[in-house]
Amino acid sequence: MNFYPQERVALFIDGANLYSAARGLNFDIDYRRLLEHFRSKGRLIRAFYYTALIEDQDFSPLRPLIDWLDYNGFTVVTKPAKEFTDAQGRRRIKGNMDIELAIDAMEMAPNIDHLVLFSGDGDFRRLVDAVQRKGKRVTVISTTRSQPPMIADELRRQADQFIELETLRGVITRAPNAQNATKAPAAIDEDLDEDFEYEDEEDDVPAR
Repeated sequence: MNFYPQERVALFIDGANLYSAARGLNFDIDYRRLLEHFRSKGRLIRAFYYTALIEDQDFSPLRPLIDWLDYNGFTVVTKPAKEFTDAQGRRRIKGNMDIELAIDAMEMAPNIDHLVLFSGDGDFRRLVDAVQRKGKRVTVISTTRSQPPMIADELRRQADQFIELETLRGVITRAPNAQNATKAPAAIDEDLDEDFEYEDEEDDVPAR
């Protein structure tokens, strides 16, 4: 990875997209290790995590994850997910955080040197281009090794560097003997998998 010790770095994590990428590679992300890894690469200014929440649920499987991230160095950005019925009469949940992530990235751009985007969503290509034209470097982290690949070709081409998520497995994977606090995010992701199937192109998921 091409990082410089004195550059100011900010992480922007598309939560649903990163979860789907890691699931496609069959490993759990330890968010404490992820944060420590990028702190070692430069001056980490901020780490943002974006996700939509279903507010009318008695218990959201994402809530413990969100609380853990809030208390452990992440800036969590959420909004209510919207429920609707599709043409086949199925209840579906829509929760797109692209605009929130893009606005925060543009606002942070003057204060950083290097933006790290955890997403393979091709809709972010224009954002990456805009940040680059402000003189900033952009790294995109996603995967080509899942089936299907999570990274859009146009986003990969636009980035200054692309990092294959699989290559980070050894430094951001949850260790088998991890502490409970470190386990929390990955454990919640496993629970989330029982309720949702993320669809990147449509940005909606079927509801139970």
